[in-house]
Amino acid sequence: MNNIHFRILNVFLILGVILSMSSCGSRKNMVYFQPDSSIINTVYQQSVPKIQPDDILTISVTAADPKVTAPFNLTSAMSNSNMTQQTDLALRPTYTVDNDGDIIFPMLGKVHIGGLTRLEAIEVLRKRLSTYINEPGVNMNFNNFRISVLGEVARPGSFIMPTERVSILEALGMAGDMTIRGVRSNVVVIREVNGTKTINRLDLTKQDVLNSPFYYLAQNDVVYIEPNKSQINNSKLGANTNIIISIAGLLITVISVLTR
Repeated sequence: MNNIHFRILNVFLILGVILSMSSCGSRKNMVYFQPDSSIINTVYQQSVPKIQPDDILTISVTAADPKVTAPFNLTSAMSNSNMTQQTDLALRPTYTVDNDGDIIFPMLGKVHIGGLTRLEAIEVLRKRLSTYINEPGVNMNFNNFRISVLGEVARPGSFIMPTERVSILEALGMAGDMTIRGVRSNVVVIREVNGTKTINRLDLTKQDVLNSPFYYLAQNDVVYIEPNKSQINNSKLGANTNIIISIAGLLITVISVLTR
């Protein structure tokens, strides 16, 4: 009887070891940017996000004489000298890019900036404003540059970025990085350009990912981290845990009764 119990115990111990080994990941699957022969030539200028329809932009005009900029800066009536800088930014006018890539700007009317980078759009406005203002300055920022990070990360969610220059690593950092269960070799970036969505895959275990045109993210990108096989298997096991425990308990009871 004791021998049979001992064998049963060994079976469960072996199963436990097998399950624990299957959940362990190798260094090859876990470490970012493993050394290889890739030549790193990351150029942000080749991946600068372009202005798209439905983008919301905060734009302000500056000049040596602030009075001449008043017609071009639709400042809220609530503005006053006692406001903090953060409150002032929140009250600055925003401009939504329409489906044709245009905005309606005070005094200038319709201005086409769709498909341009932020710096290119600033230059377009500066040239138009130079008719009215001597050496005008233009400040422009995205007001809704949103990135979503989903899947096997510590804090999934959507994040409004303070700048359009954001790498996939920075996005993962904001989401608390991948969990140990995330697949680093098959990170999905979903991007929409001119109404067309594309699915792009990155291998963050290789240095060559730094050369990818998707290393730097664009507005409204969705980053998805898929679970590894161990996590998928664990989820299946978790759904049937109570049944498995009940059956195992019943078998042990039956064996104990029969071997008395």
